[in-house]
Formats: sequence, structure tokens, C-alpha cells
Amino acid sequence: MSSATSFYDFKPMDKKGKPFPISSLKNKVVLVVNTASKCGFTPQFQGLEKLYKELKAKHPNDFEILGFPCNQFGAQDPGTNAEIQEFCQVNYGVSFPILGKLDVNGPEADPMFEWLKKEWPGVMGLKRVKWNFEKFLVGRDGVVKGRWASTTTPEYLKGVIEKEIQAKA
Repeated sequence: MSSATSFYDFKPMDKKGKPFPISSLKNKVVLVVNTASKCGFTPQFQGLEKLYKELKAKHPNDFEILGFPCNQFGAQDPGTNAEIQEFCQVNYGVSFPILGKLDVNGPEADPMFEWLKKEWPGVMGLKRVKWNFEKFLVGRDGVVKGRWASTTTPEYLKGVIEKEIQAKA
């Protein structure tokens, strides 16, 4: 989807293999995270869920987290979409959307991730996602506002996200 000009132009697959129109999140601040169930960073699901609940309580119509399982880093998310959903729910009580498993790098990379990486390259201009739990923040206007490495905790992002929620597009 090279004609995309906004985050809202994409329709990645949901957990059931059906297109999920990102346009349904228009005017919301969205944190996009590539996730994995068997990674050293997997406990970040707990922090993401806490962040999600806190910000949804304060700003019910203004914020969303989207998790995208990815098996490209050390084969750390080998399960099916159904197994991944169950893992996230049972182990971390995840209530934010975990969409369908996808690739974030390489020839089969999801177009949305290709766009996110182009819009906000990583360190030294590198576009590839380096590992699980890399995070992209998209503003209400569909523009990428920031990108953080796996080591950045969800708790650290709370202030940045709140500031973006308060900014009116």
C-alpha cells in the first residue's frame, strides 16, 4: 500500500484473519506494539495492560493499544492466533486488541509496519524493527509521533502518551 498517507489507510488482519480497518481508530492516539509470547520482554504485557486500563479510564474514547504478534525474532511466538490470544488473556489478562500474527521485517512484512518504519526510522536511520516489543506511537492525526526500543517499558511511555492525548489534532 505505497499510496498510504496516514496510519488510518491500513487494514491488517485481525485474530480471525479478517481485515481490521485502522480507520475505525480515527481521532485516537494509538500505541502499536509487535509482541511475542515467549520472549524475555513478554512480561511487558502486564505493563501494557496496566497502562491501557489507566489511560482508558481517564480517556475512554481517546486511546488504544494494538498488539501484533510476530514470530520473526528467535521464533518466540510460534503459536496460532487462537493460542496467542489465550496466552495473553490467561497469563496477563490482556484486554486491548491483539490482532493477527504478522511479519514486521522482510519481503512479507505487513504494509502497515513498512509504513510505520518509513515514517519514523530507528537509530541511525535504520528502518527494520530490531526485536519484539518495539513500540510506535501514532497521534490522532494518523502521524507517527515516536518509536521506542524493546527495552522501553510501557510505564515510561505513560507521560508521552498522555501529552499526545491532550494535543488536539
